[in-house]
Amino acid sequence: MHTARSRNDQVALDIKMYIKEETNNITEILRKLINVLISKAEENLDTVMPGYTHLQRAQPITMAHHLMAYVEMFLRDIDRLKDAYKRMNVMPLGSCALAGTTYSIDREYVKELLEFDSVTKNSLDGVSDRDFCVELASDIAIIMMHLSRFSEEIILWCSWEFKFIELDDAFATGSSIMPQKKNPDITELIRGKTGRVYGDLMTLLTAMKGLPLAYNKDMQEDKEAIFDSMDTVKMCINTIIPMIQTMTVLKENCKKAAIYRIYKCNRLCRLSCEKGNGI
Repeated sequence: MHTARSRNDQVALDIKMYIKEETNNITEILRKLINVLISKAEENLDTVMPGYTHLQRAQPITMAHHLMAYVEMFLRDIDRLKDAYKRMNVMPLGSCALAGTTYSIDREYVKELLEFDSVTKNSLDGVSDRDFCVELASDIAIIMMHLSRFSEEIILWCSWEFKFIELDDAFATGSSIMPQKKNPDITELIRGKTGRVYGDLMTLLTAMKGLPLAYNKDMQEDKEAIFDSMDTVKMCINTIIPMIQTMTVLKENCKKAAIYRIYKCNRLCRLSCEKGNGI
């Protein structure tokens, strides 16, 4: 079983095979999230709301337009995952401990059996490369950043100061002494989990930054960090999907906020004209 093999290249192979599968899984649930956002946008094509800059009411837009901005973000995330997949889909098996083997092996045949696109060209790099872990962790960190931004807006929209939406009771909690409260716990947890995933990325970068070629035991630290990143992002996406599906958009509140902005803008224009500043 271990002829022409080492634990070093076997570990590199196994983690690549596992991460390839998980990358496809993350891509698939991102597609589900995108479809849910599109469906919710279609329900709100005529839902007028304020658009914001600096968190100040700026111009009227639709809820659909706002939600589709996140669709664009998640589509870019899928592109990044696809691109990362290309670079991880290179088979290291045959590198052995660090310098290959004198046995006559057919790496191309094994590559086909294991469904890789190509084989590594340098045996030292084959066993010591963890760029694919770092790159995937970086892509996941960006996904979590997008989820956190969306979560922050959901938290704002749920507040009485905005009241643009209401979450289903399954995705919020009340207070033991303040019955009027409905806390958007899911989005707060996702916002918090984002920092955890950022930490996983920094763990990988820090573990790899001072390692000489080839394999070093420090590289065992890659598993916990990348596995945690993948598990966390999947949990967050799978949680936010039904939350969006079941949330209620309070269309009249959105419209009133937008109308107030238009009224205020017109009033400022009139005042400016009255002072002789022109239009």
